[in-house]
Amino acid sequence: MRFRPGQRNYACWILILFWMTTSCAASPPDLTPDPVSTAVPTLTPFQPQSESSPTPFVVAPIALQPGPTYTPYPTQYVLPESMPTPVVDVSSAGASTNFNLLTANNPLTGLPVADPALLERRPMVVKVANAPDYIRPQSGLTLADVVFEYYIEWGETRFIAVMYGMDSPMVGPVRSGRYFDEHVARMYNAFLAFKGADPRELSYLENSTLKDFLVLVYSYESICPPVTLGTGRRDSYNNAFFNTTKWAACAAKRGVDNSRPVLRGGFFSEEVPQSDLPADRIYSFYSSYSYNYWQYDPATRKYFRYQEANDIVAKKNEAYSLLFDKQTDLPVNTDNVVIVFAPHTFANQYDAKDEVYHIDLVDSGDAMVFRDGVAIPARWERTDEDQPLLLTTLAGSPIYLRPGRTFYEVMGANSIFKQDGTHWRFTFQTP
Repeated sequence: MRFRPGQRNYACWILILFWMTTSCAASPPDLTPDPVSTAVPTLTPFQPQSESSPTPFVVAPIALQPGPTYTPYPTQYVLPESMPTPVVDVSSAGASTNFNLLTANNPLTGLPVADPALLERRPMVVKVANAPDYIRPQSGLTLADVVFEYYIEWGETRFIAVMYGMDSPMVGPVRSGRYFDEHVARMYNAFLAFKGADPRELSYLENSTLKDFLVLVYSYESICPPVTLGTGRRDSYNNAFFNTTKWAACAAKRGVDNSRPVLRGGFFSEEVPQSDLPADRIYSFYSSYSYNYWQYDPATRKYFRYQEANDIVAKKNEAYSLLFDKQTDLPVNTDNVVIVFAPHTFANQYDAKDEVYHIDLVDSGDAMVFRDGVAIPARWERTDEDQPLLLTTLAGSPIYLRPGRTFYEVMGANSIFKQDGTHWRFTFQTP
């Protein structure tokens, strides 16, 4: 058991259950960890360290701004001339391609939704704890359309679940807000549900234009906001779960705008993109306290999440266990894994001491996209403040994700990675 070191669509289920009852019964997943990476940073931190890689991924490091700012957004977002606008000519589209043009399709997943009425509202982004480890299993991660994981402080990470095409009576445990949450809330025109925040971060959010869309969650059961208490070994502070099924009534009672926003549909296709970079396991090593990998399963074409089973300390090496969702009793899974590299900066020395990060997810940066067992070197583009990220190849062409859930792992701009055959290991580092 680890304690925090500081104070601070239904069809897919059938495929997953089939995987659990066949693949697992035949032979348990390989939990043997790879040796801990000993790679050290270089002047080209995004270049793979495998000489056998058929298509080397070589890009220049991101140039950081001279200093952080509390107004990180440029006044206008301009799409580079070399970047195609996300417009599709459906007359030449193949039958297997889903361009998300129907109103009954979820713009965040490219999939039809069971209840189209769910799209006639704002998305809800909910902060979900990932530490201390006794709060697991979390609830709602397998019902989210998009999930972000990012570093918070003291070696730990946290999730942001973007809920839109499906509801969940329990999402959480809900935890505190960070500066980075603003980016996700703005990109999806969403409500932001979180459980308090450091005074610096809370003051910043409450004095921003997001003020009317902030939803502060408390530890006790309440009707508005709709909060449910969980069961099990969790302490009271880690036991508040948000009920998205009841939020619409609460929003109406509060008189806040819950109308459907204009969200740019993503690029989705069942067709597997061409790539000479195999990838069946993707490690994200944030710290000795928080590390994980995604294991690709060809039978379901999904990646399954394995979370650290212990801290790496004396006499304890890497160990992993399959992460489950308590709400659905399914393993946490995703159709796409996207590694995003973004600068992590501090406003002042006091913030650096407390590890209060500004994660500058603005303009553009480097990325790696994983789907269907292959890796695609990529760029992320924040073309608009209020629209989701656009993912492109290094040549500027849109990358088509597999229809379904996308899980973003947010890494520091100077993070490094190592490719070992079909295994990829990303090691979190900040400037």
